[in-house]
Amino acid sequence: MSKPLSIGIYICSALFFFGFFFWPISQILQGGFFDPDGNLTFLYFTEIFRNKIYLEGLLNSFLLAVFSTLLTFVIAIPLAFISSRFTFWGKQLLSSLILVPLILPPFVGAIGLRQIFGQYGALNALLTKLDFLAEGATIDWLGTNQFLGIVILNALHLYPILYLNAVAALSNVDPALEEAAANMGCSGFRRFFKVTLPLVKPGLFAGGTIIFIWSFTELGVPLVFDYLKVTPVQIFYGLKDIGGNPFPFALVAVMLIASVLFYTVGKGLFGRNTYAMMAKATSNAGPRKLPPLFSFLCTIFFASITLVAVLPHIGVILVSFSSDWYASIIPNNFTLDNYSMALGHSLTVPSIANSLKYASISSIVDIVLGLGIAYIIVRTKLPGRQILDAISMAPLAIPGLVLAFGYIAMSQEGKFFHFLNPIENPTTLLIIAYAVRRLPYMVRASVAGFQQISVTLEESAQNLGCPPLKSTIKITLPLVTANIIAGALLVFSFAMLEVSDSLILAQKQAFYPITKAIFELFQLMGDGRFIASALGVWAMLFLAATIGTLSLLLGKKLGAVFRV
Repeated sequence: MSKPLSIGIYICSALFFFGFFFWPISQILQGGFFDPDGNLTFLYFTEIFRNKIYLEGLLNSFLLAVFSTLLTFVIAIPLAFISSRFTFWGKQLLSSLILVPLILPPFVGAIGLRQIFGQYGALNALLTKLDFLAEGATIDWLGTNQFLGIVILNALHLYPILYLNAVAALSNVDPALEEAAANMGCSGFRRFFKVTLPLVKPGLFAGGTIIFIWSFTELGVPLVFDYLKVTPVQIFYGLKDIGGNPFPFALVAVMLIASVLFYTVGKGLFGRNTYAMMAKATSNAGPRKLPPLFSFLCTIFFASITLVAVLPHIGVILVSFSSDWYASIIPNNFTLDNYSMALGHSLTVPSIANSLKYASISSIVDIVLGLGIAYIIVRTKLPGRQILDAISMAPLAIPGLVLAFGYIAMSQEGKFFHFLNPIENPTTLLIIAYAVRRLPYMVRASVAGFQQISVTLEESAQNLGCPPLKSTIKITLPLVTANIIAGALLVFSFAMLEVSDSLILAQKQAFYPITKAIFELFQLMGDGRFIASALGVWAMLFLAATIGTLSLLLGKKLGAVFRV
């Protein structure tokens, strides 16, 4: 690729990030720290910490993130260690099933979880059947433990991200270091905590950061659980008064600053140090075959975690096939009508078409930008390319809720982007939001592809008279096709099921994407939750096919696209 073209891509990428990443963030900060006359003020910001309601919301959000992340570590690290170090019965199948929780947006899973653990749900019906509960008596498991329910659902949905990063990190650990520690008398748990864990710390940070920020800013699950005392929900309801109330801006500013602060502190504490590894060929490494008893225990452990993790999915599937499910272990009546209605309802048909349109166009934008940015990072020596690399990863560290609010703020009447106001038509902003939020996946997948292809292939073609751009198109791009497809599939599938942007930006029914339609259906009386669940199952099947294809294309490298 010629230098002028590289510079042009560099400038276009910088303008894209300035206009649709930094500018909306600046509008949030302006609304939170400047009064109507344009004077700097900290009144709104400090009032957030004086107001008991706002302070409680922030504290609850922080605690949800902390406990969700801790529970995710408790689940994922043992699974990753066992998977990378041992061979056991059914390992290949169970390792594939680890990815199942990713195929359902967590707020949709909350529908299934509520049906199982609700006051008149399946668990109470089972306890009554077994005579542990008196006839007519109930336990409101989620009504009195909403916080715990959200933590469990977050962890069950997000632990595959940490698992993927941990497996990749463990596979890169030089076994000679662990063997040396064992030869010096350091073995068992002590060796794991003293040697192995510090070596994989950067990889754990990569997944843990996303989990923490995701849980801190999660909007859909608290809404479905009716847990309103969290900052994301307070911001969501504050949108109704965005024109005359500065406190939603201040709340989003606090959440933005907190997310960046958490990321920076975590990066300094856990993600800073990396360790050089010797070639793995220096040692006879590889998973060890376990004795039959221990192999069986590992299989049971993996299978048990997977079964618990798919409980929300099972709940959603059963709800989708039912026409009546009240105070019984399984639905009272089964039907396929929900699936036909999900594809024929006045709310769902346009939403499917809308999501396909938004996701397709945003994916094309990400493919073009992602390939261009990745090429500049890997193949050029342009000044500032490392800065562009860092900026392209920044959307992973900034919550979707924050960016969506920023788009609302920057498109208000009188603002430069007022013509994009989502109240009239959110199509453009939704496409931009999806593209910005998922661009890091495309960049990382493309960077990995370019790094695997030697630059000498392009240089050889150019020495034979092939122009730089043509050599890139004819030689390099075909060789990174698998990475491009993997990145594009990931971008498209997650855009199809984006939650925060969809709930906030899509304000008219005609422009609802799938996730907003599911949320609106869930709130309807009568058949709403059954149709919403059926639509969720359709989405689940779609994302399952996507994740399966990605796993085949990237294998253990799949975790790299979730790193910040």
